[in-house]
Amino acid sequence: MASLAVDAQNRSTASEGSVPDRADPATTISGAPIAPLYSGSDLARLGISEQDNIGRPGQYPFTRGVHEAMYRGRLWTMRQFAGFGTPRQTNERFRFLLEKGQTGLSTAFDLPTLMGLDSDSPQSCGEVGRLGVAVDTIDDMQQLFAGIDLEQISVSMTINAPAAIIMAFYLANAQESGFDWRKLRGTIQNDILKEFHAQNEIVFPPEPSVRLVVDLIEYGAQHVPQWNTVSISGYHIREAGSTAVQELAFTLADGLHYVEECLKRGMVIDRFAKRLSFFFNAHNDLFEEIAKYRAARSLWADVMRNRFGAKDEASWKLRFHAQTAGCSLQDRQPEVNLIRVAYQALAAVIGGCQSLHSNSMDETLALPSEHAVTLALRTQQVLAYETGVPNTPDPLGGSYFVETLTNQMRRQAEEYFEQIDQQGGMLAAIGSGFFRREIAEAAFAYQKAVDSRQKIIVGVNAFEEEHEEPIEILQIDEETEKEQLHNLDRVKKNRSASDVRSALDQLKRAAERKQNVFPALMEVAKARATVAESMNAVAEVLGRCESGEQS
Repeated sequence: MASLAVDAQNRSTASEGSVPDRADPATTISGAPIAPLYSGSDLARLGISEQDNIGRPGQYPFTRGVHEAMYRGRLWTMRQFAGFGTPRQTNERFRFLLEKGQTGLSTAFDLPTLMGLDSDSPQSCGEVGRLGVAVDTIDDMQQLFAGIDLEQISVSMTINAPAAIIMAFYLANAQESGFDWRKLRGTIQNDILKEFHAQNEIVFPPEPSVRLVVDLIEYGAQHVPQWNTVSISGYHIREAGSTAVQELAFTLADGLHYVEECLKRGMVIDRFAKRLSFFFNAHNDLFEEIAKYRAARSLWADVMRNRFGAKDEASWKLRFHAQTAGCSLQDRQPEVNLIRVAYQALAAVIGGCQSLHSNSMDETLALPSEHAVTLALRTQQVLAYETGVPNTPDPLGGSYFVETLTNQMRRQAEEYFEQIDQQGGMLAAIGSGFFRREIAEAAFAYQKAVDSRQKIIVGVNAFEEEHEEPIEILQIDEETEKEQLHNLDRVKKNRSASDVRSALDQLKRAAERKQNVFPALMEVAKARATVAESMNAVAEVLGRCESGEQS
């Protein structure tokens, strides 16, 4: 009771403008203890001598970076997440960002599309274009990238359950527009496992869901050689409340499961592994995040070379996109989010990311305005051209603190791998609720630390402002949904109903025979079938995920 009284007094004095005491003992944002000082003895405890060579950038195990010169050779891709309203509106935002100096595109889809629904589905009412762009048919994909040279610009698409369908739309549109598939560059997320851990945008049960992921990996390796056909994502695991180590371990465990399933199908590891990519969170704790990225690279290189026997060095390299932490953004004093994002972006770059999205200050309130997204992009540009940070690879390599954190996180991640194996593997661990329990417990512990003010959040539990001026936010009006429904109705009226039926029947036969469904999805796309029609055809064979399978 005494400690609660002290906490209450601290909260009271902080609200009056006093500076709160820093927590002692110090911990990372994930709760890992931090020693007052690090030296060679800390490395020795981990079995590493000061004389040990920590490696070089561009060389196995790639702890220090996947390229020898890193950003001296080429800067990371600046890829702001964008998408709202209709494809026409998002195309305008894409062009705006490219004019501002963005070097890659990143596509956010609305909730109906993410769930495999059409804009005219009853469940979609009021959600069309609200949280991303609405895409129903290949015609929407055509409008989305109208006037953009897909052979010259790298494109990312964040979607999972309907990923194969959306990718078929993208490739069919590229083909109809005359682009060479072998020159297309980009990434589709296509990581369904993390949906079962954290995000819940699930349609099919776990096993057939993974089968669709592997279908796309297999097809892409054969036909779209520069495309990353999966982006194995820890970002959403961290957003759900995991620790940095859990994000690291669960993400890599998902990647290992995809590799195992590809090998079971008879695929040659060096034919597909080099196009596997990753997506990590960039959270507030600078050193913990840097150590996480370094540990991820060395772990992945080790298992790819030594467990799976990959011979091509490209198969050993963990390449990753980073996004600053959406869960760290606050609706109070939203301009302070600019500062948070700048430090998070700094961690991602020092940690060696290949591409980066920096969140906009208003994203906790609404989709980003043009003003806010420009400032977010400028944050990356200042980091790239004014700070000197890109001048040398892995500038913190050799730091007693960072090397200790890196090795600790690697070992803790390996302990999680063992726990997953003890559960019976990835699908068994999903079924038992292992991942969700671990994340929920971590999220609870962090919130408890915030509530007790062991962890300070500026403007939330300290340094509050009594009066705040509202900032301008982007508004999505009802006309957006009407425009999308009109466009979808037009496509349905003008297409051949018999061609659609034939293509969907072909898709169902491929799914029933356990063939790779992607060639059939290409025909479905060209026939102007919708996302929901395609999903429903597949669901007739694979079934739908029941609520109990998500827990």
